[in-house]
Amino acid sequence: MSDESLRRVDELLSELIELIETARALPMSASCVVPRERVLDQLDELREVLPPEMDQARTLIARRDQVMRDAHEQAAATRERAVAEADTILADAGHQAETLLAAAGQQSETVRAAARDEHARLISATAVHQGAAQAASALREDAEAYQRQITGEAQHYDQRVRTDADAYAKQARSEAERYAIKLTTDAENYAERTLDDLAAVLHRSAQTAEQGRTALAQRRATAWTSTGPLDQRPVENVEASRDDDGWSSISA
Repeated sequence: MSDESLRRVDELLSELIELIETARALPMSASCVVPRERVLDQLDELREVLPPEMDQARTLIARRDQVMRDAHEQAAATRERAVAEADTILADAGHQAETLLAAAGQQSETVRAAARDEHARLISATAVHQGAAQAASALREDAEAYQRQITGEAQHYDQRVRTDADAYAKQARSEAERYAIKLTTDAENYAERTLDDLAAVLHRSAQTAEQGRTALAQRRATAWTSTGPLDQRPVENVEASRDDDGWSSISA
């Protein structure tokens, strides 16, 4: 609330006090007559210069639960996306490992077939029978060693991909949970700061109102010494009523 708004609040309170103090008294009564329209206009203006933080605070309090729900929903959606991505990565890794294993098996079978054909061809030649047998055996051993190598590499790759996918899924879940905690903490901190600001504004407004009451009490004490105890009644205890000419009378 700006200093200008505080000054305007003080001016309006002073005008209302002066209006009540100078109001025409009713004969044989502690009541007085005040212009209703003027008083209502001043009260409306007083309401307009009050700090807008009050409405903002009410709106924030009303939306606080919705902000918290949105934060939890967003965190849950992030966690679900992370889990879905991890499952997709695991499925792709498994499919790729199966493809590699199938390709390795097919290539190994091709090498074996070539070795068998070569072995058969060499056997058919009597002069090179011994060399053919040795070459076929070597080819067969090479093919089996290659198959074992390809199978081991495929299994190692499958294990590594699955480990990486599990680590990524765990990291994604952890990040989603940290993000949800951050959203919740930010929402609560924002609500707390706004409520602290509202408390400060209300404290300053209460001080201004208290100054107005003190000034009114001092003026009424001064008026009592000059006019008697008739005007000593507190303003809070008066009741307004409307007479025929549109004015309001205030009675104790």
